[in-house]
Amino acid sequence: QVQLVESGGGLVQAGGSLRLSCAASGRTFSSYAMGWFRQAPGKEREFVAAISWSGGSTYYADSVKGRFTISRDNAKNTVYLQMNSLKPEDTAVYYCAAGIPGSAAGAARGYDYWGQGTQVTVSS
Repeated sequence: QVQLVESGGGLVQAGGSLRLSCAASGRTFSSYAMGWFRQAPGKEREFVAAISWSGGSTYYADSVKGRFTISRDNAKNTVYLQMNSLKPEDTAVYYCAAGIPGSAAGAARGYDYWGQGTQVTVSS
Protein backbone atom coordinates (compact mmCIF):
# COMPACT_ATOMS: atom_id res chain seq x y z
CA GLN A 1 0.00 0.00 0.00
CA VAL A 2 1.25 3.46 -0.92
CA GLN A 3 -0.27 6.75 0.20
CA LEU A 4 0.48 9.86 -1.80
CA VAL A 5 0.18 13.50 -0.72
CA GLU A 6 0.69 16.33 -3.18
CA SER A 7 1.74 19.87 -2.29
CA GLY A 8 3.03 23.00 -3.95
CA GLY A 9 0.02 24.08 -5.95
CA GLY A 10 -1.22 27.65 -5.99
CA LEU A 11 -1.96 30.72 -8.05
CA VAL A 12 0.70 32.02 -10.41
CA GLN A 13 0.80 34.45 -13.31
CA ALA A 14 1.40 33.26 -16.84
CA GLY A 15 5.10 32.77 -17.45
CA GLY A 16 5.74 31.92 -13.83
CA SER A 17 6.92 28.73 -12.17
CA LEU A 18 5.76 26.27 -9.55
CA ARG A 19 7.22 23.09 -8.15
CA LEU A 20 4.86 20.35 -7.11
CA SER A 21 5.90 17.68 -4.64
CA CYS A 22 4.37 14.30 -3.97
CA ALA A 23 5.35 12.58 -0.74
CA ALA A 24 4.81 8.85 -0.55
CA SER A 25 4.46 6.61 2.45
CA GLY A 26 5.61 3.02 2.47
CA ARG A 27 8.92 1.30 2.01
CA THR A 28 8.24 0.23 -1.57
CA PHE A 29 8.26 3.70 -3.14
CA SER A 30 11.40 2.98 -5.13
CA SER A 31 9.69 -0.04 -6.70
CA TYR A 32 7.12 2.08 -8.50
CA ALA A 33 7.08 4.30 -11.50
CA MET A 34 5.53 7.66 -10.72
CA GLY A 35 3.31 9.81 -12.85
CA TRP A 36 1.69 13.22 -12.82
CA PHE A 37 -1.73 13.72 -14.33
CA ARG A 38 -4.03 16.72 -14.39
CA GLN A 39 -7.71 17.41 -14.77
CA ALA A 40 -9.22 20.73 -15.76
CA PRO A 41 -12.89 21.55 -15.12
CA GLY A 42 -15.12 19.78 -17.60
CA LYS A 43 -12.25 17.81 -19.09
CA GLU A 44 -10.94 14.30 -18.71
CA ARG A 45 -7.86 13.51 -16.66
CA GLU A 46 -4.78 13.73 -18.86
CA PHE A 47 -1.20 12.55 -18.63
CA VAL A 48 1.48 15.13 -17.86
CA ALA A 49 4.72 13.32 -17.05
CA ALA A 50 6.11 10.04 -15.72
CA ILE A 51 9.38 8.73 -14.37
CA SER A 52 10.68 5.19 -14.02
CA TRP A 53 11.44 3.62 -10.65
CA SER A 54 15.13 4.44 -10.98
CA GLY A 55 14.63 7.89 -12.43
CA GLY A 56 16.53 6.83 -15.51
CA SER A 57 13.62 7.28 -17.89
CA THR A 58 11.18 10.14 -18.15
CA TYR A 59 8.15 10.74 -20.34
CA TYR A 60 6.21 13.91 -21.09
CA ALA A 61 3.03 14.96 -22.79
CA ASP A 62 3.73 17.06 -25.87
CA SER A 63 1.91 19.98 -24.30
CA VAL A 64 4.44 20.29 -21.46
CA LYS A 65 7.64 19.05 -23.09
CA GLY A 66 10.43 21.58 -22.65
CA ARG A 67 8.57 23.41 -19.87
CA PHE A 68 8.02 20.77 -17.16
CA THR A 69 10.56 18.47 -15.54
CA ILE A 70 9.78 15.39 -13.47
CA SER A 71 12.29 14.05 -10.97
CA ARG A 72 12.35 11.82 -7.92
CA ASP A 73 14.36 11.33 -4.75
CA ASN A 74 13.95 7.75 -3.59
CA ALA A 75 15.77 8.50 -0.33
CA LYS A 76 13.04 11.01 0.50
CA ASN A 77 10.15 9.03 -1.02
CA THR A 78 9.26 12.10 -3.05
CA VAL A 79 8.58 12.90 -6.68
CA TYR A 80 8.65 16.43 -8.05
CA LEU A 81 7.21 18.30 -10.99
CA GLN A 82 9.01 21.52 -11.85
CA MET A 83 6.73 23.64 -13.99
CA ASN A 84 8.16 26.62 -15.85
CA SER A 85 6.71 29.03 -18.39
CA LEU A 86 3.23 28.28 -17.13
CA LYS A 87 0.25 29.04 -19.33
CA PRO A 88 -3.41 29.58 -18.45
CA GLU A 89 -4.19 26.26 -20.12
CA ASP A 90 -2.06 24.52 -17.48
CA THR A 91 -4.75 25.37 -14.92
CA ALA A 92 -5.99 22.12 -13.42
CA VAL A 93 -5.92 19.86 -10.40
CA TYR A 94 -2.66 17.95 -10.52
CA TYR A 95 -2.49 14.38 -9.25
CA CYS A 96 0.47 12.15 -8.64
CA ALA A 97 0.20 8.42 -9.08
CA ALA A 98 2.27 5.33 -8.38
CA GLY A 99 2.25 2.03 -10.21
CA ILE A 100 3.95 -0.35 -12.58
CA PRO A 101 2.58 0.82 -15.92
CA GLY A 102 5.15 -0.93 -18.08
CA SER A 103 5.07 0.50 -21.59
CA ALA A 104 1.89 2.45 -20.82
CA ALA A 105 3.45 5.16 -18.69
CA GLY A 106 1.01 7.70 -20.08
CA ALA A 107 -2.13 5.74 -19.27
CA ALA A 108 -3.96 6.31 -16.00
CA ARG A 109 -4.98 2.64 -15.92
CA GLY A 110 -1.34 1.72 -15.35
CA TYR A 111 -1.27 3.31 -11.90
CA ASP A 112 -2.65 1.75 -8.74
CA TYR A 113 -2.28 4.54 -6.20
CA TRP A 114 -3.39 8.16 -6.45
CA GLY A 115 -3.09 11.28 -4.36
CA GLN A 116 -5.91 13.70 -3.62
CA GLY A 117 -4.60 16.37 -5.96
CA THR A 118 -3.36 19.93 -5.69
CA GLN A 119 -4.84 22.91 -7.50
CA VAL A 120 -2.72 24.89 -9.95
CA THR A 121 -4.20 28.11 -11.30
CA VAL A 122 -2.40 30.19 -13.91
CA SER A 123 -3.75 33.69 -14.50
CA SER A 124 -3.33 35.50 -17.79
